[in-house]
Amino acid sequence: MKDYLDHELRAVLATIDGIPEDFNLEFSTPANPEHGDLATNTAMRLARHLRQAPRQIAEDLVQRLQDRPLDPERIAGVDVAGPGFINFRFADHYLYRELADLLDAGEAYGRTDAGQGQRANVEFVSANPTGPLTVGHGRNAVLGDTIANLLEWTGYDVTREYYFNDAGRQMRVLAESVRARYEDLLADEDMEPYLDLDGDRYDAWVDHLENYDTKMIDLEDGQRIEVPMSFPYNDLKDHGYLGEYIYDIARTLIDERGMTLLGSDDLDVFKKAAEDAIFADIEATLLRLGIKMDTFFNEHSLYETNAVWDALAAMRDKGYVFDKDDAVWFKTTDFGKDKDTVLVKKTGEPTYRLPDIAYHKNKFDRGFDLMIDIFGADHIATYPDVKRGLRVLGYDDEQVDVVIYQFVTLMRGGEEVKMSTRKANFVTLDELMDDVGDDVTRFFFLMRSSNTHLDFDLDLAKEASDKNPVFYLQYAHARICSILRKAEERGFTFDAEADLTLLVHEAEVGLIKELLRFPEVLQKIAAAREPHRLAVYLRSVAEAFTRFYHYCRIIGEEQALATARMQLAEATRLVLHNGLSVLGLSAPEKM
Repeated sequence: MKDYLDHELRAVLATIDGIPEDFNLEFSTPANPEHGDLATNTAMRLARHLRQAPRQIAEDLVQRLQDRPLDPERIAGVDVAGPGFINFRFADHYLYRELADLLDAGEAYGRTDAGQGQRANVEFVSANPTGPLTVGHGRNAVLGDTIANLLEWTGYDVTREYYFNDAGRQMRVLAESVRARYEDLLADEDMEPYLDLDGDRYDAWVDHLENYDTKMIDLEDGQRIEVPMSFPYNDLKDHGYLGEYIYDIARTLIDERGMTLLGSDDLDVFKKAAEDAIFADIEATLLRLGIKMDTFFNEHSLYETNAVWDALAAMRDKGYVFDKDDAVWFKTTDFGKDKDTVLVKKTGEPTYRLPDIAYHKNKFDRGFDLMIDIFGADHIATYPDVKRGLRVLGYDDEQVDVVIYQFVTLMRGGEEVKMSTRKANFVTLDELMDDVGDDVTRFFFLMRSSNTHLDFDLDLAKEASDKNPVFYLQYAHARICSILRKAEERGFTFDAEADLTLLVHEAEVGLIKELLRFPEVLQKIAAAREPHRLAVYLRSVAEAFTRFYHYCRIIGEEQALATARMQLAEATRLVLHNGLSVLGLSAPEKM
């Protein structure tokens, strides 16, 4: 409908002098249904250009629209309200035709072609393989995957990408942590039956038992724990990786290699074992949330191909890179920033920004039209420099969109949950899903705008009633399925040709209008990268159905009306099903 009215109103504006060539039309849905189904503020926005009162402009536009005339099978009425709003009312014929189209489209309803022919890259999670995914990673993962779903539903060809770095200090410390736990496990005399010990190996193992030693270390949370002497530790915040998952990796190495790695200075075998195990764990965790990555991109490959240093050289050739104090700097002051920015430290190690500029250059070179990055709030100061670097290299940085999300706090009984777990010294994403369920976890990460802090209420999440917002939506879908099953058991059927024009009750018409908003809602939400708004919309659909079914029963009505209402119930089910699918949630038929 918006496309039709946009076309008609533009045709009218073309007959009026003084309209700016780049004037864009805006339409909105009035908050009060009595004000119509669609409204535009065009007259008020044209007042300064035409030097007329907004209401006078609106009345003139309405008259010109009526003179065209507007299609009566689409528009039943148009009038002026307030200071100059133009309100449109949809014709009943339009509503019934669109409802029939919805039913014909079925589980494809809501899909549009706004992004047809365009390739989108959504990069999310991107946690280095140093441990299990955390609750914070969970919000990142669900946001990224749902935005990817939204883009797919609006026609984009989407690649889900995971960016990681398996080189550098983090991975070395991880390898050292695994080696320390490997030595720790082998210092247990009860391990003897599980080891293949010949004469030399037995002597080496006994030597290890006699020389093995431990130390006490202090942690940031006040704990003091015993660790192997070889465990990496500098201070409260700078130490090796803790948690049972490190022991699990070490146990696997003992199962596969026995004690053959004792005394080895080669960290590669420990690093590879850790990386393989942790990535397997990460992929399994993501699959529980319904997330499957298309590409895993290793930052190290940017160094192997010299892409990082090529990007730096290209920026230097453009005159935006200079040397100072033994470091390499980016002239970000030329872009309005208060200070210039270090790209390569005195040590010769690049800062985060440089490889990320090279990485995004790679995305452009791979032919992506849209690149979306899902970053935590700790990246808010760094990503603008990456976009500036791309601009220097001649790329359109507007094709790179960054979604910043705030962090998550687990709450129980109104208080923050602070706890260590068996698997790690933090609450893992798997443990959260074990506690409240996969669907609930996913939905709760989407309940609030990404730019607001999320208090994850564990008590509410475990509530098995319609007080739980995800259960409310899923129950609405299951309830409709139950209503339709019972209607069919009573002899009502979908087979008969439904006369949708019988749907004249205010609650029926209101529900139809709410359902027909779905494709446009998806387009707007996809463009704004705000998936939480879909959860809000689906709740409004469920509430509209509750109003409808309060006033308009199926069983007990004559066949023609009952069949029409069954079709309306099925249309509601389809919108709930499709919306839940976009959110990555199941749509149960029974609860």
